[in-house]
Amino acid sequence: MAEIKQDTTKSEDSENYSVGNSADPKNMQELTQYVQTLLQNMQDKFQSMSDQIIGRIDDMGNKIDDLEKNIADLMTQAGVEGTEK
Repeated sequence: MAEIKQDTTKSEDSENYSVGNSADPKNMQELTQYVQTLLQNMQDKFQSMSDQIIGRIDDMGNKIDDLEKNIADLMTQAGVEGTEK
């Protein structure tokens, strides 16, 4: 009989847990909005950082191109022939 009582108690706990776990729609809506805003902010920051990185890579590429051109000009002025890539 004690076992039956324990099973009933567990069943009642489960029912109370599921009822206690159901969120108020207003609070759920606020939570959903908060999470969406948070994710949007993270996406915006990631996009900004990504744009900055791409910009820096482009700048570095331009600097490397200028450096290669200057080296080629210096080699031409020095009379070095047969430059290989």
